[in-house]
Amino acid sequence: MTQMKQALEGVITPEMQKVAQTEGLSEEYIAEGLSMGNVVIPANKERNNLKPVGIGQGLSTKVNANIGTSQKKSDSRLEIEKASTAVAAGADTLMDLSTGQDMDYIRKELLKNIELPLGTVPVYQAALKAWHEHDALVEMTAEDIFKAVEQHAGEGVDFVTVHCGVNLEAAERLKKSNRIVDIASRGGSFHLAWILHHEQENPLYADYDRLLEIALKYDVTLSLGDGFRPGSVVDATDRPQIQELVVLGELVKRARDAGVQVMVEGPGHVPIHQVEANIMMQKRICDNAPFYVLGPLVTDVAAGYDHIAAAIGGAVAASAGADFLCYVTPAEHLSLPDIQDVWWGVTASRIAAHAGDIGKGLPGALDRDEQMSRARKELNWEKMQNFALDSEGVALFKKREELSSGEACSMCGDYCAMKIIKDYLKR
Repeated sequence: MTQMKQALEGVITPEMQKVAQTEGLSEEYIAEGLSMGNVVIPANKERNNLKPVGIGQGLSTKVNANIGTSQKKSDSRLEIEKASTAVAAGADTLMDLSTGQDMDYIRKELLKNIELPLGTVPVYQAALKAWHEHDALVEMTAEDIFKAVEQHAGEGVDFVTVHCGVNLEAAERLKKSNRIVDIASRGGSFHLAWILHHEQENPLYADYDRLLEIALKYDVTLSLGDGFRPGSVVDATDRPQIQELVVLGELVKRARDAGVQVMVEGPGHVPIHQVEANIMMQKRICDNAPFYVLGPLVTDVAAGYDHIAAAIGGAVAASAGADFLCYVTPAEHLSLPDIQDVWWGVTASRIAAHAGDIGKGLPGALDRDEQMSRARKELNWEKMQNFALDSEGVALFKKREELSSGEACSMCGDYCAMKIIKDYLKR
């Protein structure tokens, strides 16, 4: 049975116990969230080395890191090293978005060596198979798509992005829109190209029940992909995006009725004043399903610094109720990220997630900040490093300044506000 079905029957699983312990919440709270569909625990039955993670209402905001080869750059060892870097930087989950060589090898290595929940986009596998065999990704068949989903699930993948909302009706609405960026989602573009080429319905939408059967068999969490997410802030919150969201809301209900864990993916490029409305709209339309957002990026002109644009949007989104942030690296829109990009991307998203948790008023969210403030007042550099989200980053500045406990840094020196007031308060 799935985590959701067991929760509905009053069973507390080891995964629920672990999540409750991590979150500082009761096991009953986690079980209730699972039974209602407001919480998911991506935990494939085939995994035996998993560190369970809870995502959803009342839980701390989680951060996902993407890795994976591309058609132009395919180094499996580098991608596995990037995955380890993401873990060390504090990511809660990983997604393998490989579209290059050694796709199967990388996925299996990650499942074997990484304890975090792993997500994939199975349509990539189906499309690449068609590309290699027929020199055209639109030559993939419905059977190819479902076989890829079953393969990933059978190997132990914990959650899969499936673009079920990219259907014929949504495609027609896109044609009538005046979008600048027609479609930014790679998986969404694969499905849309297939629909337009064959003039047939998306197999994942047309035969959604078959997808649910696979998810039920392995307890794979469905992450309903936002194929029509805006790729420009100018396109945000338009008809194609909302049309797809309405479809996803209906699919959420069908998944829950089947006992399948499900979450919904959210927009990518959204101006800052529309972020909160987007979160509220998704929560309403999708009946409070866990919401997984890419960023969102609040401006399109931050090339080279898109991790910052995404962190700004991510903090607003998390504070408004988003449950899961997909990191964005400085290399977004420019190149395949390297190891340093991964570290920066995870760290920026973790800062956003933490800021969002403070905004949500989660119990204990401010504790770390209070401890950091006390350490700063004491000029205790060791404690500051311990309470920082990126302790390694603090270590680099400590090395530069050659700081030891009690000494002020070069910003203020003898004019350090903490030191001055501490001295005079003593008098």
